[in-house]
Amino acid sequence: MTEKHLSSQFDSELNGVSSRVMELGGMVESQIQRAVYALSHFDAETADRVMEVEHRVNAMEVEIDRELSSIIARRQPTARDLRLLIAISKTTANLERVGDEANKIARMVKSIIESGAARSLPATEIRIAADLASGLLRKALDAFARLDTAAALSILKEDDLIDQEFDGFVRKLVTYMMEDPRTISASLDLLFLAKAIERIGDHAKNIAEFIIYVVKGADVRHTSMQDIESALQ
Repeated sequence: MTEKHLSSQFDSELNGVSSRVMELGGMVESQIQRAVYALSHFDAETADRVMEVEHRVNAMEVEIDRELSSIIARRQPTARDLRLLIAISKTTANLERVGDEANKIARMVKSIIESGAARSLPATEIRIAADLASGLLRKALDAFARLDTAAALSILKEDDLIDQEFDGFVRKLVTYMMEDPRTISASLDLLFLAKAIERIGDHAKNIAEFIIYVVKGADVRHTSMQDIESALQ
């Protein structure tokens, strides 16, 4: 993730904190995969394991931020190095929030199982969207490790597909509830799950935007795809 600097110790510190971010990313990715498995199989035990990891994710976020603050205070980095450290901090925060969404999915799966409505829910679309979101996060972490702006642009475009899946699923749920009001409670549970999955995609998109910020020095948040492509030229 990092380039060579005059200070080999600074290099070592940057590589160390970057490795910690990748470790956190792997932990969060595992949370998502387990949450999706719990949803696909209505497995309460797997849902419990997802929730047990949350405190470790939170603690690691705090530890990484502490390391970053120490590096900034001691090294006073400038230009790209400072952008990289800022991006690492923001990426860490987004990964922690992905963990929160995985935890929400696990808690909702537990609630659905306990309500006895598990097998009656049409959750196929949600599982597909969850696999898309998990794959997008994996791509974002790989792109961040390589500071690959081409991959980042691809991730931004792919996130639109997840948003489209979410919008289509919401329309389907509304129709479902209108046709049979008895399904309202179960459909709202599904909507909650779908929103959590959509947010995972949003966090992967945020990480992709930070890659462009580090490499190009351009803040592309809340800008059009055309403007983003222009920034990368």
